[in-house]
Amino acid sequence: MAMMARYPDKHFHLAICDPPYGISVNDMNLGSGKYKTEKKWDDAAPGADYFRELFRVADKVILWGANHYVSKIPHDSSCWLVWDKRNGDSDFADAELAWTNFECPVRMFSFHLAQQSRMEIKDRFHVTQKPISLYRWCLTKFAKPGWKILDTHLGSGSHGCAIDEVNKFEKMGLTLTASEIDPEYYEKALAKIAKHQQNETNLFS
Repeated sequence: MAMMARYPDKHFHLAICDPPYGISVNDMNLGSGKYKTEKKWDDAAPGADYFRELFRVADKVILWGANHYVSKIPHDSSCWLVWDKRNGDSDFADAELAWTNFECPVRMFSFHLAQQSRMEIKDRFHVTQKPISLYRWCLTKFAKPGWKILDTHLGSGSHGCAIDEVNKFEKMGLTLTASEIDPEYYEKALAKIAKHQQNETNLFS
């Protein structure tokens, strides 16, 4: 909220955010549980004031996990995004949903976590870390060259790595402004992004 307050109305062309869902994810059974912590950041979703400020500073918005807090979003949407996780018959969710204010039909991205690069799997540290490919899909499908992008919950830094890839290989010239309230995650995300930027290999899956 403090970061967004610095910017005038509609300063950002697009916000792609993955805020807390309010489902206490660290209390859930997540496979091996190796990424679980005692952190309580997911005990509650953001309040209505967060969404008012987000819609003030960003023209277009993509909000992952919005099915958990859609009552706080003051707009209907024809364009929900579906991440088909291709989990098969398992205890994990078949898909994740994102609310958007784009005017187009529902769109789907099909990607299993096993398709991530070896580097991405090795460098994982966040319990709800999203794949770089998901952010890259959002950016190439919905952003336009030169756009200013906002992320209010940087988390694992996957978004920053995706920005690096689309700028390096798609020449989109995007800029990312992001915040992360947890100092540990922030430092690890910056290190992950820096390592990604040093890798000159095309990491597109």
